[in-house]
Amino acid sequence: MLSLSKHEDTLSNCRLYLVSPPKLSAANFLIPLKEALEGGDVASFQLRLKHVSDDEIRRAVDTLRPAVQAHGAAFILNDRPDLAAELGCDGVHVGQEDASYAEARRLLPKAIVGVTCHDSRHLAMEAGEAGADYVAFGAFFPTQTKEPKTSADIELLRWWAQTMVVPCVAIGGITLANAPALIEAGADFLAVSAGVWEHPSGPEDAVRAFNTLFDA
Repeated sequence: MLSLSKHEDTLSNCRLYLVSPPKLSAANFLIPLKEALEGGDVASFQLRLKHVSDDEIRRAVDTLRPAVQAHGAAFILNDRPDLAAELGCDGVHVGQEDASYAEARRLLPKAIVGVTCHDSRHLAMEAGEAGADYVAFGAFFPTQTKEPKTSADIELLRWWAQTMVVPCVAIGGITLANAPALIEAGADFLAVSAGVWEHPSGPEDAVRAFNTLFDA
């Protein structure tokens, strides 16, 4: 099974977790996605499509998943453990208002299951104790990708890294400029969307620059 654990043989203690733009044409998006994957180490890619049909999600997964998996990254589907199991995804990410962790694990017993925990230590501890492969905290910075329900403090990452073994993902408005504080605090993964797809030099250069930060 693909894992979101850290590479023990690299200098980096943090890795990149790509998140798709909120709206996309899979055929057109395949080009920048492949460019991003050429930029260096990418732990995972999450397809996050809201308010679209199941068939549209299926088409997007079938188009994008092979490129992600060929790169050695995990293909994570947002919200839908049923479709993740059906379509050969490596895992699913569930929010507090989506399918429960228990339901996701039932459908994907050997896959990655990550859980949104907003800014809550309690939710994160519950998810970790239940067996989640990672917990996600945020939003750490203002973001236009989605309307964040909570604002998380960087000290939350520091506390989690010092006391828990379950990996944590930082999400929300992350760019090359603000990423160092999250890395220093102990985030295992940075979930980045616009910070890669809207980078002025293109997604490949953005991924390369993030990996340079991780290895610094």
